[in-house]
Amino acid sequence: MHHETFMRLALQQARQALASNEFPVGAVIIAGNEPVAVGRRENSQSETANELDHAEIVALRDLLARRPDIDRQTLTVYSTMEPCLMCYSALLLNGIRTFVYAYEDAMGGGTGLELAHLAPLYQTMAPEVRILPNILRQESLDLFKTFFTSPENNYWQGSLLAEYTLAQP
Repeated sequence: MHHETFMRLALQQARQALASNEFPVGAVIIAGNEPVAVGRRENSQSETANELDHAEIVALRDLLARRPDIDRQTLTVYSTMEPCLMCYSALLLNGIRTFVYAYEDAMGGGTGLELAHLAPLYQTMAPEVRILPNILRQESLDLFKTFFTSPENNYWQGSLLAEYTLAQP
């Protein structure tokens, strides 16, 4: 696998988000060795701010629009931050089973969810799920530090995530 290569693509999306004063999360969905969808965090600070336009959801929408016929169990999602519960669940319910991320979400990360302890729908997914953390973690961490130290950005300022991020070496 070329985890670092694909994570660099997700980091490009995160840098574009940061350049737009958005929360610096980027995601790329890979089939084999080919990117088939991309996404970056949108609407984290504008007058249309919401908690729906996460990078992984944007990438999933891109995938479903462009490649609805693809076998989703063969896909890998690369994200610069650990997917939250919403994103993780949405990706699981859409058939994706492999997750690679750069930086842990100390406040809302969802990949630690014990699927085997949930309802039967999720229990059946548990043995198939693969999670690989900390790929290019420092590069992603640096983007979040830049975001949280910028006076232009107020999204999640003062939160557990901001405090955790800024305390990292």
